[in-house]
Amino acid sequence: MDKKERALAVIESLKREYPDADCTLDYDDAWKLLVSVRLAAQCTDARVNVVVQELYARFPDVNALAEASPDDIEAIVRPCGLGKSKARDISACMRMLRDTYGGKVPDSFDELLKLPGVGRKSANLIMGDVFRKPAIVTDTHCIRLVNRMGLVEGIREPKKVEMALWKLIPPEEGNDFCHRLVLHGRAVCTARTRPFCDRCCLKDICPKIL
Repeated sequence: MDKKERALAVIESLKREYPDADCTLDYDDAWKLLVSVRLAAQCTDARVNVVVQELYARFPDVNALAEASPDDIEAIVRPCGLGKSKARDISACMRMLRDTYGGKVPDSFDELLKLPGVGRKSANLIMGDVFRKPAIVTDTHCIRLVNRMGLVEGIREPKKVEMALWKLIPPEEGNDFCHRLVLHGRAVCTARTRPFCDRCCLKDICPKIL
């Protein structure tokens, strides 16, 4: 079985195991996902989902958040960690959305990368979840699992992993595939304990490079 064949087999097995592949960050507008994904750096999605409730209650739209001071934003988002830098990026990002994009999140990958605090991972998440365009989100779960599965070999740099996966994963599968890796990485192929290979849906496919 070559890498492409293994990738397709992994996709099908994960589809059966995790039929509902959704982002675990709560949002009902594209700009809110931009905010949440910035807050999620080195923080759990569960905590972000709690913190943003207060943030949006006080600043309910792009304009309100753009007009807010970074200090006021930081006071709310501090529980997510790295409060000062996250607040600064969120403030600058919302101002740019207001002033350059008419309050709308752009649907171009390159335009998304121009937004403060938005890197390739965040841009891919927006492209896939909001605009339903081909996307591969190389978060820590994705990088850990695809190395263990042998889809990439010893590659830890997110962009390099992304480029390698584009050669293996059908474009229409990329976004959901990455969401399923998150679910699998949390439940089975864990980082902080030895993975539970005995109950893994991929145990007959994965070479288990640990």
